[in-house]
Amino acid sequence: MTNRSSLLHQIRYAARHPMRIAPHLRRLTRDTWFRLSNRDHVGYYRAVMRSDTRRDPEGAVGSHSHKRWVKMGRLQLDYLVRHGLSPEHRMLEIGCGNLRAGRLFIRYLEPGNYYGIDISPDILMSAQGVLADDGLQDWLPHLTPVRDLRFAFLPDQYFDVVHAHSVFSHSPIEVIEECFAHVGRIMKPDAWFDFTFDRTEGVEHQVLREDFYYRTETLVALAGRYDLEAVFMDDWEELPHKQSKIRLTKRATVK
Repeated sequence: MTNRSSLLHQIRYAARHPMRIAPHLRRLTRDTWFRLSNRDHVGYYRAVMRSDTRRDPEGAVGSHSHKRWVKMGRLQLDYLVRHGLSPEHRMLEIGCGNLRAGRLFIRYLEPGNYYGIDISPDILMSAQGVLADDGLQDWLPHLTPVRDLRFAFLPDQYFDVVHAHSVFSHSPIEVIEECFAHVGRIMKPDAWFDFTFDRTEGVEHQVLREDFYYRTETLVALAGRYDLEAVFMDDWEELPHKQSKIRLTKRATVK
């Protein structure tokens, strides 16, 4: 719940972790260059992912060891299965990355039912390698690079489940709103959309334009503007993950 953007927090953190000062300054320099050389957040973050993927594809999606990468993928699948995911469902994963969870979703779902999108072509190339290594070719997964979250190329009322893990934690509010404004069109009437986010109960803030912290009520209210009902998933908080989770469903139309 700490405001990581505050100068006091940064000074205290640096005092406790002096060995991390130099890496932080290198990242700050790199990210500043990326921001100056890209016109919008998606272009900026695509450049971040290109750089991170070249260094370590698993690290690029937030897993700093292969063991953690495997564990976080399994956590996501197990949670969704407990909360209603079935093999016959058509699933869209926003920000699928290099298939940390996607490789498990693909094998669990019926062939052709998994659709993964990401703004980073580089991480999707890594995802293709994961598909081959895991022998998932016969499941016919769909992997598509995208420029935005308007979903214009996808059909109406097509998906049973939409999933976005560690996407909105890296997104400014206008990107989240773009998603909320368009995701309802591609969801079936009884579909749901689960997403994680970095939660704060204090001042909403961002760090390096990479990590964004939102109040729950901000995202709930924003979803409501686009006829999406929100439920905070309390049991997700009990799992070994630092983010929070909300489930959205389409608001019933009153006739």
